[in-house]
Amino acid sequence: MYQLYYSPGTASLAVHWMLMEIGAPFELVLTDTATGAQKHPDYLKLNPSGVVPTLIVDGAPVCEVAAILMLLAERHAEAGLAPAVGAPGRAAYLQWMVYLANTVMPAFRVWFYPHEPAGEDGAEAATAASRARLEAIWDRIDAHLARQDGPHMLGQGLSAVDVLATMLMRWSRNMPRPATEWPHIARYLARMRAMPSLREVHAREGLTDWIDG
Repeated sequence: MYQLYYSPGTASLAVHWMLMEIGAPFELVLTDTATGAQKHPDYLKLNPSGVVPTLIVDGAPVCEVAAILMLLAERHAEAGLAPAVGAPGRAAYLQWMVYLANTVMPAFRVWFYPHEPAGEDGAEAATAASRARLEAIWDRIDAHLARQDGPHMLGQGLSAVDVLATMLMRWSRNMPRPATEWPHIARYLARMRAMPSLREVHAREGLTDWIDG
């Protein structure tokens, strides 16, 4: 059984959703970031970065949301959430997972915590820059979805890319231009938000905003 250290609405939501989607048994361990639980010495022994999620796999902690999703996709290949090595679409899968982790997530980090890269005096400029960066990202993803031959990021089948992308799109919900303002993304999210597994994750985490549009 997996153990997921999570906090509602954070990056752990993607792992929670993935576990629901693959049907693997798991236990939730609340690590409330609102109270700073992720900085407790006992938790830092599992995740030295002091963030969620952490997933206990075969007794050992695994950190970094994209890495956890990719690991789960490999361990549960029967769920079909990642193209196999050598299969068509594998390169696109790897590219999008790394892009979402290395480009989109850092842009959100700046949006939520602009003082970190810029200091208090530069926070306003950092916020503006992160907004512009994220809107350019939505431009790119919207154009990508327009070209797909199916309803998902990689085409016909749901993948770990959709799990991570949808979570990140949710994070934009309170921005001046949320991701739902892009037409192809809006249609994509309408399908994703109708998924029983995602709706159940929102219910379990007590999240009532965004899921119903």
